[in-house]
Amino acid sequence: MGVSFLSTCSSLLSLVAHDPPSITTYQPRSVPICCNTVKIDVSGESQVHLRRRDILKCSGVAIGLELIGNSGSLVGNANAADLIQRRQRSEFQSKIKGTLYRAIKGNPDIIPSLLTLAINDAFTYDKATKSGGPNGSIRFSSEISRTENQGLSAALNLVEEAKKEIDSYSKAGPISYADLIHYAAQSAVKATFLASAIRKCGGNEEKGNQLYNAYGSSGQWGLFERQFGRADAEGPDPEGRVPVWEKASVQEKKDKFSAVGFGPRQLAVLSAFLGPDQIATETLLAADPDVAPWVQNYQRSRETVSQTNYEVDLINTFTKLSTLGQQINYEAYTYAPPKIDITKLKL
Repeated sequence: MGVSFLSTCSSLLSLVAHDPPSITTYQPRSVPICCNTVKIDVSGESQVHLRRRDILKCSGVAIGLELIGNSGSLVGNANAADLIQRRQRSEFQSKIKGTLYRAIKGNPDIIPSLLTLAINDAFTYDKATKSGGPNGSIRFSSEISRTENQGLSAALNLVEEAKKEIDSYSKAGPISYADLIHYAAQSAVKATFLASAIRKCGGNEEKGNQLYNAYGSSGQWGLFERQFGRADAEGPDPEGRVPVWEKASVQEKKDKFSAVGFGPRQLAVLSAFLGPDQIATETLLAADPDVAPWVQNYQRSRETVSQTNYEVDLINTFTKLSTLGQQINYEAYTYAPPKIDITKLKL
C-alpha cells in the first residue's frame, strides 16, 4: 500500500526568517504658494470682505499642502510601526518553534496525535452558523473526553506544557490555544518529513537535513505563518460535528469534508490522521472512485526523494484547515517597545 507517512522524529528544521518587503517612503516636498495681491480700501465694506475671503482661501491651500507634505512622514511612521510589529511576531514565532522542537523531539511518538488534535479542533466548523473551527475549544475537558477525541489527551498535555514555557517569555500576553495547537501540528509535519529525509540518508542526520533543505517544501508555509492571531473559544464546541474517523464510512468522511469546504483530494492527503491505522484507512479510501486516484498519487509521492506532491498538498490543506471561520488578529503578540529615558543616558 505504499510508504507510510508516520515516522519517528529525530530533528526539526529551524524557522527561516524572511526579509520584509522594502517600503518606499515619500519625502515631503517644498511647494511655493502664491496669493493674489489684495488692495485695501477702507471706504468699501465689500473690499474688506473680499480680503478676508482671499486670505482664508490662501490659508486653506497652505494648510492643505502642509498636510500633503507631512503625509509622507506619517506614511513612513506607519510603515516603520508595521515593520516593528512584523519583526516582533516573527521573533515570537521562532521562539515558539524552538519550544515545540524540543517538546516533540523528546516525544516523537506523539506526532500523529498532534496532527489529529488540530484536525478535530478545526472540524467543529459549521459553515451555516459560522461557528466552531480551529478555536482551541478542544482544550475543554468536556470536548477532549468525547469519543472522537479518544487518545488525544497526551497531545493536549504536550501543548499545555509547551504553553507554560511560551507564556513565560511572551512579551505580549499568553499565546492562544487556537494558535499553539496548529503550530504544534505544523512542527509535527516538518518533523515527519525531516525524519523521512534522514531515513533516506541511512540515518545520517546531517545529510538528511541537507536533503530536506534541498528538496523539502518548508517555504510553502509562508501563508500559514502570516495567519497568526486566532482567538480562543470561551467554551466547548457543540457535539456531533466531528465523526469517529475509524468508524466512519467513506461516504461519511466525504460528507464531513464537503461540509467544511474540502473534497476527495484533501480527504486523501489527511488520511494518515483519520484513525489509528493509516494503512487500513487508505485501503478503505482506495475503494472509492473519487478518492482512490488521490490516495495512489500520494502513495507514489511518498516513495520519491522529495515527496513534493504530498508535502505541498498537506501543507496547503493544513493552512486552510487552520483558519476555517476564524478572524485573524494581525496585531496579536505585538507590544510597544520600552521607552528610553534620555535623561539617564551617558553621553
